[in-house]
Amino acid sequence: MVSVSSVPPVSPVTKPRVVVIGAGAAGTMAAIFSASTGAETLLLERTKDGGRKILISGGGRCNILPASYDESRFVSESPPHLVRRILRSWPLRDQIAFFQRDAGIPLVEEPESAKFFPASHRARDVRDRLIALADQRGATVVMNARVTGLAPPTANRSRGWQIQLDDADPVHADAVIVATGGLSVPQTGSDGGGLRIVEGLGHEVRPTYAALTPLTADGAHFAELAGVSAAVTITARADAISATSTGGFLFTHRGYSGPAVLDVSHVAVRSRTETSVPARIKVQWTEHNEREWEAIFRTGGNRSIARVLSREIPQRLAEALLAAADVEPRRTLANLSRQERHRLIEVLVRGDLRWTGDEGYRKAEVTGGGVRLSEIDPKTMESRRQKGLFLCGEMLDAFGPIGGHNFLWAWATGRAAGLAAAASIA
Repeated sequence: MVSVSSVPPVSPVTKPRVVVIGAGAAGTMAAIFSASTGAETLLLERTKDGGRKILISGGGRCNILPASYDESRFVSESPPHLVRRILRSWPLRDQIAFFQRDAGIPLVEEPESAKFFPASHRARDVRDRLIALADQRGATVVMNARVTGLAPPTANRSRGWQIQLDDADPVHADAVIVATGGLSVPQTGSDGGGLRIVEGLGHEVRPTYAALTPLTADGAHFAELAGVSAAVTITARADAISATSTGGFLFTHRGYSGPAVLDVSHVAVRSRTETSVPARIKVQWTEHNEREWEAIFRTGGNRSIARVLSREIPQRLAEALLAAADVEPRRTLANLSRQERHRLIEVLVRGDLRWTGDEGYRKAEVTGGGVRLSEIDPKTMESRRQKGLFLCGEMLDAFGPIGGHNFLWAWATGRAAGLAAAASIA
């Protein structure tokens, strides 16, 4: 890798150049595929090492890809057919093959989480290998290069795009790929700068918000359950916005986390600014529905209700839910009144989860909102507003659930942008 001061100059006789801004998941993939075509490719990254979200993903293990995915679970205000078309441009099986064959990263599937991880279980190996592959394919990788603006081609400029850099001379390009991400996890270098730049170039940027972020709950509600986890189905609804997810749930000292909570958190976040009332969140605490709990409770017998529930969920959670339903834990099934039974079933199947806020971008896995998909060509990722400008990754208006889906999106959009940008200047 080289420093920003050694960005190679471009002369009129130099072959056409693609400049990629942002060495995260999408940008590095774009550089790999652009350089693979033989196009002169320059990858600019504002941090000293790049790929910092890769490094923290999966608890430092990097959940590279989901084992399978459902296109309908991707969230976007753009037309669903555009999301589907983009996702299908690089099928999951082909992405798996790329990582194992081309990138030299053996993958292992973790059945319990339905994700693929690098066999080393080291996120750093993924980041380093992808940066190295971009270099091997011929891309010039430049760290500590802070882009401050983009100027589109003009009739008076002999060389297409001009990329302004902080404390360095401008860089010129025939095609530009912007892969600067959103605003999630700002300590990794994400500041939304790319979104501001493309908005200045005429793109409509849908309001951004923190997505896949933990929820908070002020006060004593369930505070004593910090550290308790369970498998639940959770639904969040606010006016016309809703989401449902089944998966892990974790009580924290500040509120709630876990995959199920993260997957529906965008509804809660958006309800604070977009709807008249905060989102209402309901939890089904076990796999049993109302009819099944009725059958269990009607069996009678001398077993205590607390003992019955503790076979399905952690004891501390069982005690808290019984308290919420105003049912004495030592009450036996035989002595459970009809009203108590109905109250308890309501809590177990449709329990209210009180929340007061969220952890915001600081802990968000991804940014919601962004550039409307209708403003890019879904096949090439080229802007419909500016010829020669390509957009990919988190800055686009779509995100998926927790578990490798957003890397799937980044890899697919980055590859499409890299190939198309190189083809556009061939």
